[in-house]
Amino acid sequence: MNLKNAAKALLVMAMLAFALAACGGDDRKEGEETQGGAKPTSAAPAPGQADAGKKLTIFIWSEYIDPEVISDFEKTHNVRVKLDLYESNEEMISALQTGRQGAYDIIVPTTYFLPSLINLGLIQPIRKELLPNLGNLDPSFTEIEEDPGNKFNVPYQWGTSGMAIRAKPGQTYENSWDLLFKPSLDKGNFIIFDTARDALGAALMYLGYSSNTIDPAQVKEAGDLLIQAKNQPTFMSFNGGVDGLSNVMGGVASIAQVYSGESVKASLEDPEVKYVIPKEGCEIWMDVFAIPTGAANVEVAHEFLNYILEPEIAARLATYSKYGTPNAKAMSLIPTEDRDNPGIYPPQDLRANMQYYKDLGNDGRLFEETWTFVKSR
Repeated sequence: MNLKNAAKALLVMAMLAFALAACGGDDRKEGEETQGGAKPTSAAPAPGQADAGKKLTIFIWSEYIDPEVISDFEKTHNVRVKLDLYESNEEMISALQTGRQGAYDIIVPTTYFLPSLINLGLIQPIRKELLPNLGNLDPSFTEIEEDPGNKFNVPYQWGTSGMAIRAKPGQTYENSWDLLFKPSLDKGNFIIFDTARDALGAALMYLGYSSNTIDPAQVKEAGDLLIQAKNQPTFMSFNGGVDGLSNVMGGVASIAQVYSGESVKASLEDPEVKYVIPKEGCEIWMDVFAIPTGAANVEVAHEFLNYILEPEIAARLATYSKYGTPNAKAMSLIPTEDRDNPGIYPPQDLRANMQYYKDLGNDGRLFEETWTFVKSR
């Protein structure tokens, strides 16, 4: 072969090689990418590394679950967990109603929202055969009227809604809703919850009424009391518990309506901050786990629920959050200082005046209409 023919042959071979490469001559699948020119491998994940196909998305209140428990679950069950956060039940249910329930595998509603979630078809029954650790729960927390037979929920934690207070030097406060509603009191800046049931519920109990009343005159009186409080010169805002507590911790506010666990944790960091349970009564509540309709990872969700029902895990969660655990077998594992803290486990004399909020059905519009009026004035 002469040099001219050899050059032609080399050119043809080069063109063939280029054509093969352009037509997918390597073994990448469509849509795959490589880094640094290396081909992807199909090797199994290293021990403790989550399989990309095994995921769990939890829609939960902020600062409400121990990140180390999440990390341990990921490692022991080979799952990648994602947390999405909200600040109120209303925010959570709004997200589900706008078609996002399929984006979440677990949600954490308060019990009085369960009937709405069930009636709207937003959550599905739990599969008790996948939850052998359900037997660790105190029956008083599973036998609730909002979900007869415990078909749709797994109890998580319980607590109260009171006030976080930073007293001025030498100043003492009575444990009363006076701190929010008595205008003559020199109390400094204060914050009230930014939800209808929480704000109106506190006002109703201060007035001596049930927080679940559907008497229009009583609800109006509570609304008028909130407007009066709102017009006090030291009223800062309606806000969520986390933001309210942050303002107290930062010295911007003296008083904020808060949830018990967050405030108890804050008092351990700063002894000048105290958690107050009002003598007139306050909300006692329980949050539960539920699985949205259309959840993508139902079996993994049950794996997680059974995991957090283990006594050691339930005790770790309660110790982290400073809320009460409904897990009877976990109680002996809770530190003594937490079991004896009335802000976490209130004694019976304090619990006597506490009220669970109930689902009000269509009558709940009375609260929403009154709340809209309060916010507009």
